[in-house]
Parts: sequence; C-alpha cells; structure tokens
Amino acid sequence: FALVGFAAIPFGNTIELGGRLINLQAAPINVGVLYIFAVSSLSIYGVALAGFSSANNYSRLGGLRASAQMLAYEIAMGLTIMGIVMIYGSLDLQALVRAQGVSLWGWIPLWGVLVQPIGFLLFLTAGIAHTKRIPFDAPEGESEIIGYFLEYSGMKFGMFFFTDYLETIMIACLAATLFFGGWQVPYLAQAGFQFPWGAQLELKPLAVSILQITSFVGKVLFFCWLLMTIRWTLPRFRYDQLLKLGWHYLFPIALLNVFVTALLVLWVAG
Repeated sequence: FALVGFAAIPFGNTIELGGRLINLQAAPINVGVLYIFAVSSLSIYGVALAGFSSANNYSRLGGLRASAQMLAYEIAMGLTIMGIVMIYGSLDLQALVRAQGVSLWGWIPLWGVLVQPIGFLLFLTAGIAHTKRIPFDAPEGESEIIGYFLEYSGMKFGMFFFTDYLETIMIACLAATLFFGGWQVPYLAQAGFQFPWGAQLELKPLAVSILQITSFVGKVLFFCWLLMTIRWTLPRFRYDQLLKLGWHYLFPIALLNVFVTALLVLWVAG
C-alpha cells in the first residue's frame, strides 16, 4: 500500500520531452491527500492480521498494540494536514506545492512550515508513530518479547521490515511536500532564478526541472536522516505513555490548531 501511495507524490513540476509537456507526478489525483491517507491506513490490516494469525499471544498483543496506536495517531496526523489544506485551498498535492512557490514580502518562501509550524511538529510526531519505529515501537517491543512478526522469518519477516522503511520514506515525502515546498527551490521560476534584489539567472527548462527534482530528493533524504536520527537517540515510550501522548496531547493540540487556523483564514479573507 505504501508503494501505491508514492504515485500521488509530485517529485517535480513539468518537463518537456519530444514536444510533450509531462507532469512529474505518476498519478495526478485532485484529492491526493485523501488518497495517500486512505491507502496508508490499510497497512494496519496486514500488521493486525499477521499478529492474530500467528497463534501466539505475544504476536496477538503486538497486533492489538499496533491497531490502538494507529487510532491514536492517524486521527491527529489527519488533523495536522487540515491547516495546510485550509490555507492553500486544495487537496491536490501538486497544487499545494505550486501554492508554496510564492514569497512573503518578496524574500521569504511561503512554505507550509512557515504558516503551520505547530502543525509541522505535530505531523512529524504522528508520522514517526505511524512508522512504528523508536520511540513509538511498542507493537514490536523486543525487550518485552512482543511483536506482530515474532513467528515470521526469511522473506516474510523481510517484507514487514521493508514496509517499515517504505513508510519512513513516505512520511519524509509528505513532510517535504506539505511543509517544505516539495520540489520548489527558493527564487527559481520556470525561466530561471529571479532574486529579490533584481538579479536574474536564465536557465534552460531541462536545467530547471533537474534542479527541482534534486531539491525534492534532497529534502526527502534530509527527513529520512532526521527520522533515523530520532530513532537512534530516543528511548522507547511505555505503552500507556504512548497512548496518553496521542489522545491527551497530540489530538487536542491538533484540534486547537485547526480551530485557530480556521479563524485566521476567515479573518484574512474578511
């Protein structure tokens, strides 16, 4: 399911090849945000079924933990996206990236992290929980001999392991796309660089497209590094702490963020 979600991620603007203008997005879906959340949410079925079909109480407990964790953090993660959707007015990921191409006061790129800093922190926290990696790896707590994949080995275990890293890359792609301009490069337009102090640097369309793709890949790699660094640094949350963080803190703060964002949008529009 994670692989299917990558189809809606725009990794560039457009590129002209052989007289054809190609949109650098495998599946240009006008509700791309909803599509990615829908397909990524289905991954929990595989985890829960793997735990329940193992005929092992510890595996079953891991599957239950994963299901409870998904409920606690997927809702909060969805709410963090609503602020971005309200500000930029679209569910299309390509349109969201293009909307982040404007500059505030002509100098500061109007990326999502600038208009939704709290939403970004909430999204990153919920995203790490979605990947089921440290410090949110209660469904696979090795020290507690609990894990939905306990009875699996070889390539069956490898597929679970592979899926966790695919989810990490997906969260990195969404963080870059929604909050850090995606393929946008500051001051880079279709004709080349246009700096705020009036200087210009003309570039060929192919060079512009390559710079945009490189920008997106660089941002994704940075977030992959950041997620891995957090994993190597923090200890595992206790299970009750994990659920308390999701329901008592992330969910109310995400709701408050949506409410405040809606008021600000109405105030600016009025």
